[in-house]
Amino acid sequence: MPEPISQPGMAERAIDAATDVSRTIGEVAGGLHAAVDRLTATIEEARKPGKPLSTVAAITREAPLASLFVAFLFGVAVARRR
Repeated sequence: MPEPISQPGMAERAIDAATDVSRTIGEVAGGLHAAVDRLTATIEEARKPGKPLSTVAAITREAPLASLFVAFLFGVAVARRR
């Protein structure tokens, strides 16, 4: 007479689920870390002299109120498009 195939118990299923969640969190964290690294590199590149972020930073230092006004107008324009 063949032995019946045993079903996994609740504890085994919980451990499997926890392992899957842990693996998924690890993959998401790895992807997020890679994205942050790329963003950091992009920002560092844009901050070099003559690049756009460097220019914006210089203008902001020289004329903070004018820069704030331009940012406000940009925000209003973006908000109206939605």
